[in-house]
Amino acid sequence: MNRTYEIMFIVRPDVEEAELDKLIEGFSANVTSGGGEVKSVEKMGRRRLAYTVRKFNDGFYVLLNVAAAGSLITEIERRLRVSEQVIKFITVRMDEEEKRLAKVKAIRDTKVKRSAQPIAAPVHAPAAAPDADATHAAASTEAHTEEEKKPVVAASDASSETVASAV
Repeated sequence: MNRTYEIMFIVRPDVEEAELDKLIEGFSANVTSGGGEVKSVEKMGRRRLAYTVRKFNDGFYVLLNVAAAGSLITEIERRLRVSEQVIKFITVRMDEEEKRLAKVKAIRDTKVKRSAQPIAAPVHAPAAAPDADATHAAASTEAHTEEEKKPVVAASDASSETVASAV
């Protein structure tokens, strides 16, 4: 059963471009001769390494996307390990990740986006006509709020005294 893999390897920085292309062609040929398929080859260029590997501080990064059987990937990894030009490599199985991403995308597609929904207009209360009763009501409301503030302060003083006596 063929699965999808990403094989990334780092080649020594002193390898010439022609030798790098020959190395990539050799690994691609191993994959195709073993019954696999090379989906893409990406030469990412020369980059600095995060840490020194085999006395090298930089190297050429290459990414192969491959569809192959597990036994073929084991053979490719063996060849990467014994190759002198390759200083580091990693193989990641991607088919499970692709399935997971497809599942998440399907779930997201079923949900309705809030930005797609129409915005409901807020309902406002009818405005009162300005007359003498309205100004009287506003003045009594202001006086009423001042009275409410005073007991709150007194209540907070009383509660602090109660807490102090309880302690």
